[in-house]
Amino acid sequence: MTYFLGLTGGIASGKSTADEFFETQNIPIIDSDLIAHQIMEVGQKGYQAIVNYFGSNILNDDQTINRHKLGGIVFNDKTKLKKLNEITHPLVHQEIKQQMERYRLNQEKLVVVDVPLLFESGFESLCDGVLVISISPELQVKRLMKRNNFTKEEALVRINNQMPLSEKEKRATYVVANTGTIDDLEKRLSDLLQKIGR
Repeated sequence: MTYFLGLTGGIASGKSTADEFFETQNIPIIDSDLIAHQIMEVGQKGYQAIVNYFGSNILNDDQTINRHKLGGIVFNDKTKLKKLNEITHPLVHQEIKQQMERYRLNQEKLVVVDVPLLFESGFESLCDGVLVISISPELQVKRLMKRNNFTKEEALVRINNQMPLSEKEKRATYVVANTGTIDDLEKRLSDLLQKIGR
């Protein structure tokens, strides 16, 4: 039986670092962000629908979608964010399910399913357990400002567009705090793998 571990957290809480650790353990990862990028590529299913709705002013000179411009639009307009999610989520979900099925057929022991909006999109029902990477609100703002060159206001807008981390923690099977160094986080994740028995 394949154990599907849903991985989520808040923006800049350390999910990518967790993914990197799982990769070193040769654990397959289904990355919903990567899938979302792929469906927005020229010629892919999501591309035309997004351009039709948001207009060609979100395109770069080479006709690819300028994700920074698109982000600037949707994170300041809840209706447009909802529309973008309506276009992309079903396509992303379809691809995730297909990948899960392939790993199930291959009898993979453990697969990490990285979905930032795992609870918001009802994806926890497809996972055997959910891991939330947790971080304090202050540290989250600080890391996001540093990582994306955001002002404090820009960082807060992104964070407040997500379900509060405290709510995610309540709904998680496992919570790992990312409050120290990368080594600390990796040690905690290693302990978690022991606990899951994989």
